[in-house]
Amino acid sequence: MNSDTNNIGLSRRKMLVGLGAVGVASAGAGLGTTAYFSDEESFQNNTITAGELDLFVDYEASYDSDGAVENMAESAAGTQDGEPAGMFYDLEDVKPGDSGHVEFCFRIVDNPSYVWACGDLTQAENGITEPEGLVDDTPDLGELGDSIDARLVYCERDGEEIVEGDEIVSGSLVDVFAALSGGAALDGDGTPGLMPGDQGAYDTVVEPEEGDAFITGPCVCLFWEIPTSVGNEIQSDSLTMDLEFHAVQSRHNDGSANPCEPSVTTRTGEGFAKQQEFDTQQETSFARGRFGNNGPSGSWEVAVGPDVGSADTANYVWTPGDTVPFSYAYDGSGNASFTLDGVTVGSSIPAPSGKLAITTKADEATVSVANLALDLDGVPTALSGPDAISASNDGPDRDVTYLVFDTDAADVANAFTITGDVTVDVQGDYSGSEEGVAFDISVE
Repeated sequence: MNSDTNNIGLSRRKMLVGLGAVGVASAGAGLGTTAYFSDEESFQNNTITAGELDLFVDYEASYDSDGAVENMAESAAGTQDGEPAGMFYDLEDVKPGDSGHVEFCFRIVDNPSYVWACGDLTQAENGITEPEGLVDDTPDLGELGDSIDARLVYCERDGEEIVEGDEIVSGSLVDVFAALSGGAALDGDGTPGLMPGDQGAYDTVVEPEEGDAFITGPCVCLFWEIPTSVGNEIQSDSLTMDLEFHAVQSRHNDGSANPCEPSVTTRTGEGFAKQQEFDTQQETSFARGRFGNNGPSGSWEVAVGPDVGSADTANYVWTPGDTVPFSYAYDGSGNASFTLDGVTVGSSIPAPSGKLAITTKADEATVSVANLALDLDGVPTALSGPDAISASNDGPDRDVTYLVFDTDAADVANAFTITGDVTVDVQGDYSGSEEGVAFDISVE
């Protein structure tokens, strides 16, 4: 074999040349990669941080009694930020001629927001003195709040002076707090009378020389006075007023959502509500719509009272399958009425002290209660939970279900109303039992 050649016809020189060419080609491929046009953009350490929304309410209260009475509140002026709630008045021995005001100004960190005011006022008679008894015939109702003239206005400071803007609401102190009880949307431009969703946000940015920037808008001032024309009817009466302010971000928000709207939790269950939910497993009063004998006379179909034996009753003729309205109303003074499709009964009852409930009972039938609504002392109250309950049975046993309103003694101390719709549909083999098909309203 010739050492300068191999079996495939390449001389050693040629092979070396060829390997050299391969090496050059490989090196050329490396140079070509590094010479391409290129660029690089990097995204690293990406973070999302939520903004802040913190409401601070600066407040200052004044009281004028010619120096006769001291405001015993721990702080009549300060800044409220979270719990516990602030207290700006603790007054005793107020008299006709006394007056005062409270100023509230808002600092928001750090998002433009819709601001809402909501309030609640309760009164107590605290017994009747001898001179009061000559002019006051309502031993259970205090008159102090109704006797105080009040107005809520937009306001601002000019040095030490308060400059009043447009009036938001005026009348008695009761009237003012009634307007706040369901929530009042404050306007960022200080314009009164706007409907929720029409108000402007608080969006004025303030950058003080010292401290952090914040967002603000108009202050509000509550002015009050007991006229000298008020007499002995307010002796020993007292009242308690509560105020809340809410800031809700204005971004992605039309301002119509009301953070002050009161709500009551509801839930459903099996069995009798009074046995499952009431502390004593007993009701203090009730209302009932039952199928009865479904006639214009004889066995009753509608009742309300402390118990079955003392209830006021009436007849009603059901149309199976028809949906009809009902309402239960307590007047806050010991009287209740129940109306089923225009048929009304009424009775005096013990004072309610807790929960309210609907119980549906069905035997060879279906009883459905729907579209429930609750009004507490004139304020529509949202239901946080179910607003309907039904019972249905096609067998030997009766189906009993309930819906409970998780109210407390304070909720039902004054007037309240429950409304809804009921549908009763009996089956062909319904036995005619007077109590087998019914719905109850139970009061703890």
